[in-house]
Amino acid sequence: MRRLASTLGLVLVLAGLGGYIYFIDNRTPAVDPDAKAKAFDVNAGDIEEIEIAVTGGDTSRLKREGNGWVLVDPVRATADGSEISNMASTLAALDVQRVVDETPVSLGQFGLDTPHLQISFRAKGQQAFSRIQIGDKTPTGGDVYARRPDEPKVFLVSSFLEETFRRNAFDLRDKTLIRFDREKVRGVELTSGPTTMGLTRTGTNWSLVKPAPMRADYGAVEGLITSLSATLMQKFVADDATPAELAQYGLTTPSAVAAVVLEDGSRVTLTLGRTENAETYARVSGSPAVVMVAPTIVNDLKKPVADYRRRDLFDMRAFSATSVALTRGTQRVVLTRETGTDGMSTWKNGAGTVLGRDAVEGLITKLANLRVQDFAAKADAALKMPTLTVSAHFGENKGEDRTEAVTLAKAGTSLVASRPDEPGSLAVGPAAPLDEILKDLDALK
Repeated sequence: MRRLASTLGLVLVLAGLGGYIYFIDNRTPAVDPDAKAKAFDVNAGDIEEIEIAVTGGDTSRLKREGNGWVLVDPVRATADGSEISNMASTLAALDVQRVVDETPVSLGQFGLDTPHLQISFRAKGQQAFSRIQIGDKTPTGGDVYARRPDEPKVFLVSSFLEETFRRNAFDLRDKTLIRFDREKVRGVELTSGPTTMGLTRTGTNWSLVKPAPMRADYGAVEGLITSLSATLMQKFVADDATPAELAQYGLTTPSAVAAVVLEDGSRVTLTLGRTENAETYARVSGSPAVVMVAPTIVNDLKKPVADYRRRDLFDMRAFSATSVALTRGTQRVVLTRETGTDGMSTWKNGAGTVLGRDAVEGLITKLANLRVQDFAAKADAALKMPTLTVSAHFGENKGEDRTEAVTLAKAGTSLVASRPDEPGSLAVGPAAPLDEILKDLDALK
């Protein structure tokens, strides 16, 4: 019996040991036999400096400052943050594809006696830089030979590394030419030759103030601001051009000038010079540098005033109108919206009669759909005997009360209009839409 008890005890011990080993094995992560070694043990977010030395080219040094990157050598400039962050991520994720030679007799056979490229970086808390040198591509072109100067071995890394880091100082710079906070823009002034156009913003509305007070098209002006903010440097010409060089580049007699006016009254000014080989010389206020930009921005700044004018004849819409008065000869019809406690609105005429909502708002929509086709500096003679005059109160926001007045007249088979806040007359197009509006007006009686 004693021998049987001993045997059973031994079995239990062995079973417990087996269970423990099974438990430990299942908690230990499996090793991937195909996993590749990392070239560096570093996190992208810890990299604080990067230096790129291109044989026969630039040696550029970048440094993390605050939340961004700065190019500190060969010139000091704001760096392209997304480009440099991508470089840091590439270094952190860099795999050694295969070790080619642990102790090479000659580095020349790999193109590493005079490397094409050396990439150095310093991580947080480190004084010394970690480095990798890039040599020739392999015969297939998919990888490049590489080595770390602190190790003898030669290994392969993806050729993507060279494609990512073969950059000169200009490539590493932030190419954004004009910097401003879009939310703080209160005006834009454009000068092209003798013509100056001024735009100002009040709330969310844009207006022309030069060459004369006029309504401006919101989309067109916002598109201009987008073009200015998206203008990129194509080429760096000079850090600090002399007066003679400025004249040579056409910057003393500019082809166009754009000034962005901010809410504190300060200005950011872009000056464009002459165009050469499909690129235009440019300079921004606050910087002595001369660069070249794509000439598309020249075209944007030279657009005629008409391109920035609002082409909707009316600003009101059926949903925003609160009252509309229509005068046709001696007939005057006043339409007023009243909103009940239930939030529902009804339309009434001057006598207090409730009108069909669809009929009234259909009429207002036809007015709101009228678009200006062309602008004339002088008022059309037909406007002396108007066919219809419209005065409206409207507001898109609660408590807002805007007004507008529009005069419409037939000039033969065409429709012309005028507004007190617009110079000259506005050519709307064929008169047929006005005939439809008059029919709808008659139907409201």
